[in-house]
Amino acid sequence: MKRISLMITMIATLAGCAGAPEKAQHDPNYAPARPVPVSYSNANPGSLFQPGFGNFYTDRKAYRVGDILSMTLTESTNASKSASTSTAKTNEINFENPTILGQPVSLTRPGIIGGGTGDLSLSANSDQAFDGEGSSAQSNSLQGSISVSVMEVLANGYLVVRGEKILSLNQGDEFIRVSGIIRPEDVSPDNTVQSTKVANAQIIYGGTGALADANRDGWMSKFFKKVWPF
Repeated sequence: MKRISLMITMIATLAGCAGAPEKAQHDPNYAPARPVPVSYSNANPGSLFQPGFGNFYTDRKAYRVGDILSMTLTESTNASKSASTSTAKTNEINFENPTILGQPVSLTRPGIIGGGTGDLSLSANSDQAFDGEGSSAQSNSLQGSISVSVMEVLANGYLVVRGEKILSLNQGDEFIRVSGIIRPEDVSPDNTVQSTKVANAQIIYGGTGALADANRDGWMSKFFKKVWPF
């Protein structure tokens, strides 16, 4: 009885854990960077220009740590591969009936070789053939936009950007995480950049909740797939 009670308790615990809704959590690695505080000197009352007031001759493109820019996701990939192999091989070997002093050699007991005729001639045939064919195709597309922040400014002026977005929907959450390196000249005047111009880009799109769980194997199925030898 104790074993049965323990098994029922374990099953109920696993069922409760499996039924608990999973929520998408913010990744601390994608947290926005805070800009470095700038200390300004005392205002000069004798000049129209004041430190920190801004520059009328520059645009509002991101170029400092903590600045925010918009990234337009325009990812599209298509890949296909096919292979076909065909081989054939035929072998044929014939041994004629031997002769001694011009006379054919035969067996005194018919039916042993040559179908009962006493003939010693032999023949062998072999045919081999192989046909193989395979194909693979994959297509992916991702459209949208996400705001990222400048995490670091490299020595050559390139910007290390990173950001994430979490959308809470009816049956779960969806999240997008983006990171990479961009050139300041690739940032358009409206402070946007195309994802195709991001170097070392890492784009992660996933989801949690009922819909995401329906597209995944359960823990028991995963276990048997790993240990099942066939």
